[in-house]
Amino acid sequence: MTASTLGPKPAPIAAAVSHGPTRALLLVALAAIVTLEGCSAIPAVPANRVPAAALVRSKESMIELSLSRLRQTPPDAYRLAPDDVLGIYIENVLGGDEDAPPVNFPEDDSQSPSIGYPIPVREDGTLALPFVDPISVYGLTVEEATEAIRDAYTEEREILVKGEDAVIVTLMKRRAYRILVVREEEQGSGGLESVLGLQKRGTGYAIDLPAYENDLLHALNETGGLPGLDAEPYVLIYKGGAMGSVARDELIASLNGGVGKCGCKIPLPDNPHAIKIPIRFFPENLPRFSQADIILDDGDIVYIPSRDGERYYTGGVLDGGEHLLPRDRDLNVLQAVAIHGGSFGAGTGLAGFGGRGGGNIYGGGAGGAAIPPSRAIVLRKLDGCGTEIPIEVNLKTALTNPAERILVAPEDTIIVRYTLCEELANAALSLFQVNYFINGRR
Repeated sequence: MTASTLGPKPAPIAAAVSHGPTRALLLVALAAIVTLEGCSAIPAVPANRVPAAALVRSKESMIELSLSRLRQTPPDAYRLAPDDVLGIYIENVLGGDEDAPPVNFPEDDSQSPSIGYPIPVREDGTLALPFVDPISVYGLTVEEATEAIRDAYTEEREILVKGEDAVIVTLMKRRAYRILVVREEEQGSGGLESVLGLQKRGTGYAIDLPAYENDLLHALNETGGLPGLDAEPYVLIYKGGAMGSVARDELIASLNGGVGKCGCKIPLPDNPHAIKIPIRFFPENLPRFSQADIILDDGDIVYIPSRDGERYYTGGVLDGGEHLLPRDRDLNVLQAVAIHGGSFGAGTGLAGFGGRGGGNIYGGGAGGAAIPPSRAIVLRKLDGCGTEIPIEVNLKTALTNPAERILVAPEDTIIVRYTLCEELANAALSLFQVNYFINGRR
């Protein structure tokens, strides 16, 4: 086999070897960088030319909902209804003339002591008392109920003499409503289990809210307050008497798992049996809900969903990972790069030949290079069909040009890379430093 059958010998590299190992290493590194850059280049749209439809709206214009809209208006007086318990004393009917009326001290400090024997308001809104027909007290105040009882014993049956009767009626126990609250916020302090997705998320509560406090604000206050930063900025209320939940589940299942024939995700319909109460909103989307919507009844469910879908991803020379977007503030690509170990706007690196990372340009982050990377590619999903647009951000230009600082959107993937010139410069500086170190030791 002759030399001609093997092809011409690479003269530049051979010549470099004859001039010393440092020059050979430099030429080999430059050739490899050129080859890799040419094969792995990602075509992208410059950030200042991205169509408005692909950009994210700023959250700075969002408005906090007034908390008073989550609470029902306090009544002028307490109105009786089924499950209220009254303390009633009627001389010679409920208690003798020589017996002192019993006094009851409630465990709840918010309610005053009551006098009399416990008589509950029945499901039909009436009281069952001795010697008289059922007395309707539904919607009456305690004072009005006292007069209704007095009339029943003095005028209707004439068991007591009006003006000489001793009828005492007090509110012993207010009716309460059993509410279920399901919160999908992160529980605990995080740590390794949280990072690996092994930590339990969410908490359920079964609470009893007294009458006129059975509203959304009290339910949230009893279970941890407003939705946390890792929860959606809205609350869903499922009314206990709403029907059709099974039919909706069947409808969603019939949508083929939410995937159409072309592979696109089919937008799922909103649950018609859920009342959505936003905590934050844009000015043009003023929430339209009534006070009846936030008043809770037996069996109602308050649901606070998590924000698991609002995540973005990092890669390239950044620390790779999955991250949750801020809920109430904006995050632009420059801030995201800085948060996850990126370096930009630093010096040339000539003074230290290695920046803050010590000279290893391939050491798991941008900080190891003398010259930091200036190219960020943002892969942005546009719809449920897999359509995405790559957006190029010049990190150096973004320092002075706000148009380059596009906001990060859910499901974005941010990849930070070196440009060809930066790779060449870092390789040259690194090899020069090695050569300087070796020659200096001789």
